[in-house]
Amino acid sequence: MFSQQWQSVVSDTFFPLDTNFISRQNFEGELDSWNLGIVDLSKMRCDGILYKRHKRHFLDEMDSSLLITLPRLGEVRFSQNRRKTTCSPGGFLVERGDTPYEFWHEQTNELLVLKVPTESVQTRIGPTDRLGALSFNGTQGVAGLFLDVVTTTAVHVETLDEVARSLAGMHILDLLCLAIRSDDRVLDSNMSSIRSAHLHRAEQFIRNNLGDHSLSPSKVAEVCNVSLRYLQQLFLDADKSITGFIREKRMIRSFEDLSVGGSATTVAEIAQKWGFSDQPQFNKAYRAHFGCTPTDTRKAARRDQQLPPT
Repeated sequence: MFSQQWQSVVSDTFFPLDTNFISRQNFEGELDSWNLGIVDLSKMRCDGILYKRHKRHFLDEMDSSLLITLPRLGEVRFSQNRRKTTCSPGGFLVERGDTPYEFWHEQTNELLVLKVPTESVQTRIGPTDRLGALSFNGTQGVAGLFLDVVTTTAVHVETLDEVARSLAGMHILDLLCLAIRSDDRVLDSNMSSIRSAHLHRAEQFIRNNLGDHSLSPSKVAEVCNVSLRYLQQLFLDADKSITGFIREKRMIRSFEDLSVGGSATTVAEIAQKWGFSDQPQFNKAYRAHFGCTPTDTRKAARRDQQLPPT
């Protein structure tokens, strides 16, 4: 693929950006992309290039995404929010799509790139503001497992059916968030006060226990060893409520499961899985949050994945 096509293809695959080529006349690149349900996976190989994402590129965008880049052949460089970093093979880099950035490599490189909804990451680990331009070591621990799974999935993705791809995407997403959470830079970056630490602990306990039908503000307060009144005030100071926070995160996890179009799991089973004991109540809350029913989401997933209706 030549330079005149590359910017359009990359923008369509990830999101709008500008490209500057090290050698426009001799540039060559290849890009393949696969949908893994909630996650998109791409494999690209191209000559030296600089990508620029400007504010004008995302002013009208409704949904925010993160790009997770795994360099395969050589080092890549990245700059976002006055933070500069490099990432070499054996690591991965987080790029926020909702703020300007620059990404470049001077030599021919091969990259595996995940496009992940910001909301799905936030549901698992909290705010993503601090993640932009963080490079993670993937040579050991859960980060190493994450890199291995992404690499193996890219090798076998062509042989997987749509259901297997969606399940692989969910597995990759969960491993990504575990890898990010295991890094002390992420856990400590927003802990500037006792109150923020208490709020962070309460929110993470909720994220980790969304399937618990007994999850309630009182239980969260008890586990976090604070009074219910104090906990409620922490959430109010952050412009949210405990019950609203729990409901929102449960809705997002339900949406993700419903988006696995070929899954045999019923809507009622998904509702139960994420803490809703009453399906009519779940349907009402789901419609209020997403503007459609759970069944609508499932039908849309099957249609997008070109699966036969059940």
